[in-house]
Amino acid sequence: MSIDTYHALTKSPAAGAPLIFAFHGTGGDEHQFFDLAQSIVPGAGVVSPRGDVSEGGAARFFRRTGEGVYDMDDLAQRTKAMAAYVAAHKAKHPGTPVYGFGYSNGANILASVAMVQPDLFDRIGLLHPLIPWEPAATAGLAGKRVLITAGKRDPICPWPLSQRLIDWFTAQDAQVDTEVHNGGHDLRQPELLALQNLLNAG
Repeated sequence: MSIDTYHALTKSPAAGAPLIFAFHGTGGDEHQFFDLAQSIVPGAGVVSPRGDVSEGGAARFFRRTGEGVYDMDDLAQRTKAMAAYVAAHKAKHPGTPVYGFGYSNGANILASVAMVQPDLFDRIGLLHPLIPWEPAATAGLAGKRVLITAGKRDPICPWPLSQRLIDWFTAQDAQVDTEVHNGGHDLRQPELLALQNLLNAG
């Protein structure tokens, strides 16, 4: 798989800095988190791809048939493609730590990739993810730093499913941090501070 599979904004990392993948939410694009990633970790390399699925003109990373109802065959195919894309960029920067974060649909594709190929990312930030299926156990996430953020009144990502995902990553022996607010699907400052802590932790 080529590093050109997706339309993306990219920046190479400075010496000793990590490479950060930033995945936008539904209707976002490659610009949504590109500057944020650079501001959180100055000197970091950034790869911010645009989802290649259109839902009424809104960019996404995989198809769905309704709110919270995923086309699982399409998700499997696009997870495989994204994993290969990440691996191609990773091969271009050997020895560089690779981090990923995503919001909403971007968090979902990142989580799906990490569940299938946990070796690709050293740190994972999932902002308002929705994983409505039961993932298989994977030993490869043991010791990985994972941040999961959520809103307890999120109409798109119901809290019980967020809690189930937190419990699942914990059961894989990942180092799980959480940031939960009482609102909905909106990103709040404490979530961004938690992401900053994840990406800059020693």
